[in-house]
Amino acid sequence: MSLTDRAIDQIRELIRTGALPPGSKLPPEPDLAAQLGLSRNLAREAVKALAVARVLEVRRGDGTYVTSLQPSLLLEGLGGAVELLQGDSAALQDLMEVRRLLEPVATGLAAIRIDDDQLAEVKGHLDAMRDARDDVELLNRHDAAFHRAVVAATGNETLLTLLESVSGRTLRARIWRGLVDDEAAGRTLAEHEAIYAALVTRDSGLSQAAALLHVSNTEQALREHLRSNRHLNYGAPAQS
Repeated sequence: MSLTDRAIDQIRELIRTGALPPGSKLPPEPDLAAQLGLSRNLAREAVKALAVARVLEVRRGDGTYVTSLQPSLLLEGLGGAVELLQGDSAALQDLMEVRRLLEPVATGLAAIRIDDDQLAEVKGHLDAMRDARDDVELLNRHDAAFHRAVVAATGNETLLTLLESVSGRTLRARIWRGLVDDEAAGRTLAEHEAIYAALVTRDSGLSQAAALLHVSNTEQALREHLRSNRHLNYGAPAQS
């Protein structure tokens, strides 16, 4: 471990133990360095690294604060990393595999915890998908919102952030283009309807099975789409 890594770990330990709770202000740099037995340069580098990781927030003219430490903030960079991976077809398939491992279980959990208002939100996005079946961009938008609403019903913010990061906007748009090109949008809409119908029953096993079928079919569609479009530049962002 480098000296900077050790310095980062020391500050993290202060946060982990509650010595620096969320929202608290770090001591001035000389005091922090002395408290941790570090040089000022090492303390400065550690603070910079933790600011990049969104653990700390540097407010010009005010000081450095511990952030809220919410998963949505700390995992924010993951979505950007996923977007960068999308120029690699093997990485795309790995991402879909991760989604297949997580999303069905999350959907099963949502079936137990979802309330009537959340269920109505899911249905609203499903209705919007039906209305937009000939518009790939709208389908993509409401597809993402449908799944976000389902996973949000679990009440697990970390799970929601992870799945939103793995199922990036560009990846969803690419899948929908492949489905529309293959005239398979109707089948995929039916899979969303099955997920909603299972959620209505509050049946965890049925909801998990419906989500697993959907994600597995989507994964297979992506594989076929990648095989038939190997000549395309998959690093390019989705265009409206």
